[in-house]
Amino acid sequence: MRIRIVDAFTDRPFAGNPAGVLLLDAFPGDDWLQNVALEVNHAETAFAHPLPAGGEADWALRWFTPVAEVAMCGHATLATAHVLHATGAHKGPVRFATRSGVLVATPAEDGSVTMDFPTAPLTRVDIPEGVAGALGAEPLAAFDTGPNVGDLLVELADERTVHALRPDHKALAAFSARGIIATARAENPALGYDFVSRCFFPNVGIDEDPVTGSAHTALAPYWSERLGRRDLTGLQASPRSGRVRTELRGERTLLRGRAVTVIEGELLA
Repeated sequence: MRIRIVDAFTDRPFAGNPAGVLLLDAFPGDDWLQNVALEVNHAETAFAHPLPAGGEADWALRWFTPVAEVAMCGHATLATAHVLHATGAHKGPVRFATRSGVLVATPAEDGSVTMDFPTAPLTRVDIPEGVAGALGAEPLAAFDTGPNVGDLLVELADERTVHALRPDHKALAAFSARGIIATARAENPALGYDFVSRCFFPNVGIDEDPVTGSAHTALAPYWSERLGRRDLTGLQASPRSGRVRTELRGERTLLRGRAVTVIEGELLA
């Protein structure tokens, strides 16, 4: 079977967030899926297979990190939609049946893909004792992001603080189901982004995720309320970096980005 490595939320190779993508006839056993994801060893590997015509979705989609299956993943969904359209396996909008419900990915003529995801419900919580030491910066506020995302969202003082973070990843694992989203307002919106973030997910085997679509379903409502706009652009300031355009639509959030296939080969196992 063919296996592809796709860089998502970027328009150039070796940037954004890489994901493995396998198009299958059906899902094999979970152990095989997990072993392939471990072998690929990127933040996520996506597995998809076509569904019978006439249903609520066109393809079934699952995502695995090297150590666990996850409930929602934006960049691997973007990578899968990119592969489907680039190979001609699917034309037009594609509906994915996932653990987070039906997610729709719509290609545009400019090569971008817009994904329709559930907006994360934000609940303000007390800043956990010890999180400042583990993160390496004092949060201004903290929010639970609900079951689909499973992170603790923290706002920091400024963009420079986010860039400078050198967290204790092992210590961060105590504060949420998946990890920590650290964010701040952009210092200079003229550079083309409205807020900055970094994402640390030690509980699913990812010290720092390069660009996280699912996190932006929480970042979009957070910053839309503060900045007074539905349409925003987030910069994820990992070493690979990437930008996610967001549009808040109440209980749904649109995520828009591009993707580039960088490796295509044959899986022999």
